[in-house]
Amino acid sequence: MRSNVLLCCVFALALSSALGCRDESSEMDRIMAERQVALQEKTRQDHLGETVSLLNQYVSLNEEKARRQIAYHTNQWLRESDARAKRSGTEIQQPTEIPEIAETLGEMLSPEALQDKILRPEFTTDDVPFLRDANTFRHVVAWIDSPVRDDLLFADWLEGLREAAREQSGEESGEDSDEVMTQAQIDRLQTAMRLFDWTVRNIALEPETLPAPPGLQIPRMPAGLPFEGPGFRQSDYQTLWRGRGDWLQRSGVFTQLCVQAGIPAAGLATQSDETGSRTPWSVGVLIGEQIFLFEPRLGLPIPGPDQTGVATLAQARKDASVMRRLDVAGFFDYPLSRSDVSQSVALLNLHAETLASRMKRLESGLTGDRRMTLWVDAEDWAKRFDAVPGIAGVRIWEIPTINEIYARGMELVAERDPAFAFWYRARFAVMESGSSSSNNLAKGRWKHLTGEFVDDEIEGESGARTRYLEQRAPEFEIDDLRINVELQKQYGLRRELGIEPAQYDAQLRQMQDFMRLGKRTATYWLALVQYDDGRFQTAHNWFTKRVLDDEQRSYWEDAAVYNAARSIEAEGKIEKAIATLKTDRNVSDHGNRLRARLLGKLASDSTSETDENAEEE
Repeated sequence: MRSNVLLCCVFALALSSALGCRDESSEMDRIMAERQVALQEKTRQDHLGETVSLLNQYVSLNEEKARRQIAYHTNQWLRESDARAKRSGTEIQQPTEIPEIAETLGEMLSPEALQDKILRPEFTTDDVPFLRDANTFRHVVAWIDSPVRDDLLFADWLEGLREAAREQSGEESGEDSDEVMTQAQIDRLQTAMRLFDWTVRNIALEPETLPAPPGLQIPRMPAGLPFEGPGFRQSDYQTLWRGRGDWLQRSGVFTQLCVQAGIPAAGLATQSDETGSRTPWSVGVLIGEQIFLFEPRLGLPIPGPDQTGVATLAQARKDASVMRRLDVAGFFDYPLSRSDVSQSVALLNLHAETLASRMKRLESGLTGDRRMTLWVDAEDWAKRFDAVPGIAGVRIWEIPTINEIYARGMELVAERDPAFAFWYRARFAVMESGSSSSNNLAKGRWKHLTGEFVDDEIEGESGARTRYLEQRAPEFEIDDLRINVELQKQYGLRRELGIEPAQYDAQLRQMQDFMRLGKRTATYWLALVQYDDGRFQTAHNWFTKRVLDDEQRSYWEDAAVYNAARSIEAEGKIEKAIATLKTDRNVSDHGNRLRARLLGKLASDSTSETDENAEEE
């Protein structure tokens, strides 16, 4: 009997112990599962952090390796995001058809290539340049949207808009007027104006077509494209990075900045009734239901009626004086009139990748200071532009796609022809090759574009000013390049097989020219940094006494004249600014003359107002 009782007690004790272990085991499983989820969450954040970190360091990394690593991290984030969705019972739907607006690229891309760019679910190394571009443009937008970038010509007009908005909001009726903008709309317009002004000052204007380099056999380009043709000879990113381009490339930079600021913008083009060919003429920024006009070739927003404010497309279609007053009597005639711009096609400057769902998903995971625009609802943009009177259709601008085709063609020619390869790569070798000197200038340029002008003593990082100053190599070093082999190695130069000594010496002489250009480029960019830092007098001195020094002549001269005028204008010395703008230089003369005229009107209006106030007193 005692043995049975004892046996029951032992059995009960064992059962209790077993149940307790099972309970503890279940609790342990729950804890481990939660830890696994937390670990996966941390890993997901790390993948996004690594992606952004690599993009921020891109200029100093091996490009091939950086591309592979960025593609890996983005895909890892996608897979973990899929796993999280699956655990929560959510199924991520992958689109099976491309958006209708993307079909306008069918003339430039095969159906297979277009579907791959838009419908491919995972990232490849081919996506990385797109991510790099978006990351660079968003860094620029982050710091240039400030009052120091406000254009003096439009300050009173903007304040008038704000006063009208305040009066409208204070009315008891509460009814909105179609003629009065809201404060939020004015804010967006002002941001667009700042982005445009920065673009004009920082992207030196080149002619639409550049002359062929002497002594170089001009290769046949793919798809019958002209050699060094307008708009497509470099990408929007290269235009931003190099700080120069034709007016179409200026348009590209401006619209890409608007994309990162969340402001719909498009190139506006007339279309031939006979051939259907499109001819871009301006950039339109959509604010509310109005399209405001910006002219990158002239470097000005198109002035509104009575040469006040920024014209809308509606005003340009209604009031013939808006387009007519773009003429400069005795100097320039603007090629378009009111009737010419009565109907325009809106060209959305979007890469095909901008329509891809993988970009939309990645953008959704980038928050805080990592946020950037990777996806755009192009169908919505198209509907909004198309609803504006005067827009006769919307399509994706083909220039970014043409640039990709052109760039591949140039690379293929460079692989076959050493002389062409030298010209092609040496033009911007001073900042785009792997040499220590070019890397230093590239790091300075990155600091400049991200608004980091001064040294970071805590991180031990040199700012844009220091980097640019270090790039200003002494003349004796440049002179020694032809005889100093070690110096040649530092600049990534070596004599290729099949290159005759005389030909290599000619290349070295050409590289000396590029080194001097690098030095003068750093000088010019230093002057721009002074302006963007609000040091207008210092900026004026750098532009006039260093960049425009007769012994330091370079292809920055035309842009330096314009920026010297803007610097002295910012100090309130309007008459001196007008005189500087009327200094005939070349490609930007038309816009400079227009600005001089508008400044004269501003000065006259200010004088009249001062006289009226004096009489009243």
